[in-house]
Amino acid sequence: MMNYAIEISGLRVVRGGRLVIPDLALRVPTGQIVGLLGPSGGGKSTVMRAVVGVQRIVTGDIEVLGLPAGHAGLRSRVGYVTQSPSVYGDLTVSENVGHFARILGVGDPSAAAAAAIERVDLASHARSRTDALSGGQRSRASLAAALVGDPEVLVLDEPTVGLDPVLRRDLWALFRRLADDGVTILVSSHVMDEASRCDRLVLLREGEVLADDTPAHLLENTGAADTEGAFLALVEEVTA
Repeated sequence: MMNYAIEISGLRVVRGGRLVIPDLALRVPTGQIVGLLGPSGGGKSTVMRAVVGVQRIVTGDIEVLGLPAGHAGLRSRVGYVTQSPSVYGDLTVSENVGHFARILGVGDPSAAAAAAIERVDLASHARSRTDALSGGQRSRASLAAALVGDPEVLVLDEPTVGLDPVLRRDLWALFRRLADDGVTILVSSHVMDEASRCDRLVLLREGEVLADDTPAHLLENTGAADTEGAFLALVEEVTA
């Protein structure tokens, strides 16, 4: 029997008078990388904010690790990386990550911070102020802050935006190692070629799920050569 780290049913979100998510159901298996794919404005970030409990005016049921989304008991068990870097510009990378380690009550904050920074390949900039880093480096600093508490669930909103191909490859290798160790990863992207790195894909368009399947089955069922082709085929099927 499959276990699920995230279970969503009847999710409905209205923002600015606009219905963003009409009625979404989704289950994310424990220890898998599940990709939320789709065009910008399709609802990916809204779903992620709902999962971590920071989306306002949400209707529906969302459970994360058996607790309601946003529950205080999830603070040290869920890591969240937003599209915009969530680090303090006037602190160094080490100071930022160490700060989050102390907030989470990590036993040895300095050692945990150093390990997390090493995992995201930012050790050479550990003593640099984050406002002096490139956008991609600040994003990796934010990822290190999310990893420092060894979360059971990682929610990553387009974590590879602005990174060069080598760093993208290395980060996806890190995500795979984390998943192999039992961490559940919900990751969004509008870059379709990242889809093959996921265990499961959820294709979103205008807040609705067009498909929820493995990459192999998605291609087989649509007859497409790649994920972008599969997405377009599903859009055409819906709008036909």
